[in-house]
Amino acid sequence: MENFDRKIPYNKLPLLPPNQDVENNPVILKRLVLASRALATVNGNLNRLPNPLMLINTLALQEAKTSTEIENIFTTEDELYKAISDTYKETNVNPATKEVLKYREALWAGYKELQENQTIDTNLITRIFNQIKETKSGYRPPQSQVVIKRGESEFRSGEIIYTPPIGEGLIETLMDNLVEYLNDDEKYPIDPLLKMCIAHYQFEAIHPFQDGNGRTGRILNLLYLFSKGLLSQPILYMSKFIILNKEDYYFKLGAVTQRNSWESWIEFMLEATEKTSLLTNTRINEILLQMESTLEYAKGKIKWYNKEVNEAIFGQPYIKPSLIGEIIGKTSRTTLTKYMNELVNYKILTPRKDGVEVFYINEDLIRILEGH
Repeated sequence: MENFDRKIPYNKLPLLPPNQDVENNPVILKRLVLASRALATVNGNLNRLPNPLMLINTLALQEAKTSTEIENIFTTEDELYKAISDTYKETNVNPATKEVLKYREALWAGYKELQENQTIDTNLITRIFNQIKETKSGYRPPQSQVVIKRGESEFRSGEIIYTPPIGEGLIETLMDNLVEYLNDDEKYPIDPLLKMCIAHYQFEAIHPFQDGNGRTGRILNLLYLFSKGLLSQPILYMSKFIILNKEDYYFKLGAVTQRNSWESWIEFMLEATEKTSLLTNTRINEILLQMESTLEYAKGKIKWYNKEVNEAIFGQPYIKPSLIGEIIGKTSRTTLTKYMNELVNYKILTPRKDGVEVFYINEDLIRILEGH
């Protein structure tokens, strides 16, 4: 590995499993215990939510936003919340927001597919990529001279930091091995959290697609944890930790490639899992407490307010009157306007005009999601 050249395709990328006994490494084992315990707490907490799928528009959206920021695609919370409200029209959405929404849709499409098929295969991975990039293409062709460069904002920007493998059938061989490693627990009996860490490195090193590999790889992490029963839903805000430790993330990825340094990489990913689980738990606890407080307060002030309405306004940050109307069975514009005014008067929702549209914002939920 001493003569590793970042500008030459890494065609000697070893197949999995790694040639190191990571399972019996005391440093890794200590981290594994902490990460497993924190992850188990998240899973228990998910089941306390009245409607766990509400997180599709809350925590999953935060994960999608931060994951796309890692790729230097930025949008605002305001744009996102408007886009996921029930008046979402694709033509009104800016390109960066669209990228975030595609990430979220790809995550949930993969989740639904896994619920039926129970297996992560190369077709599923390709479909996730296709949805993120709105393309029908598969693996990058063998002649493509793809290189990974430092980002614009980084020191020595534009410098080549890695060249993934190229060649006839090579990506197919590496990806088949990766999928076999993930699925065959008899041949590769190793803790699923350790497998996730190892497989994430391998996927990023293979870099099977022309673009969107980072986002596809991060979705794959969540779906794998779900497939192994470690998460009842693919909700884990892992990108937040990665973006806060972005330099470390790329440095430790590179250390595996250049020096076969698995310990520091697996440690990093296990710490990411642990800290992310703790953060996700905090968010869920805060949402549950706020839901309870709002329900109790609103029921004392508004006679038609009920548990279902309360769940709806905590299901997404920006609410349209029609959503409330569907729940309470009222469709008259006059009646709905009156009801929305009541929610505003008691400071449960805040109106915000956007052109001809009026959005009603749950500021308590936004405060929690944005960590204020």
